[in-house]
Amino acid sequence: MRHSCNIPSRREARRQDRRESILTVAARYFLEHGYSATTMSAIAASLGGSKGTLWSYFPSKEELFTAVIDTVTTSFRQQLSETLKANGDIEPALRNFCRQLLNKIASPDAIALNRLVVAEAGRFPEIGKIFYERAPRLTIALLADYLANAMGRGLLRPDNPTDAAYFLMHTSIARCQQQLLLGLVDAITPEQVEAEVERALALFMRAYAPEPVAAHTAHP
Repeated sequence: MRHSCNIPSRREARRQDRRESILTVAARYFLEHGYSATTMSAIAASLGGSKGTLWSYFPSKEELFTAVIDTVTTSFRQQLSETLKANGDIEPALRNFCRQLLNKIASPDAIALNRLVVAEAGRFPEIGKIFYERAPRLTIALLADYLANAMGRGLLRPDNPTDAAYFLMHTSIARCQQQLLLGLVDAITPEQVEAEVERALALFMRAYAPEPVAAHTAHP
């Protein structure tokens, strides 16, 4: 007897392919035109299909934007999760995490997306919330879980792991991200990435180093 569990039908496979095509086109359209100037009709026209077909996959522009953010962040977050091995050495894991994060944050598409959100969140608060909930918040939670485990193992000083995650992430990306967002530089070099990561990690480890164990004095 042939088992078909977890094997999509041809119809399901075609629908999934169509959904991925929509998200690819929509991501590029949002980045090139901004959120307010993007319409479902324009995306449908770019796809060469009807607006009704697009609406059958995504009932609103807000849901389409949410799906775009999910698509561009989910696989990267999985990559970060693989980097943070709970029982491995903490400094190499955090170094790799910060390096991957900074390279991602500094990519042209990431900078364009940040500019889009910052420019339009005042008029469209929903996109600021969508972006935060689907991107920074989940990445911070991922790192905070890892740091909480390290604190529990005595590798870091006990503290609020979410605060610690914010500190490490923003220390490692803030300078380069700001320069890129403001157009002060077009790109950052691998040497800059390494320097920023090492500086951030050194500060973090000094701030969260375990408390020294007091030596017990023997009494005569």
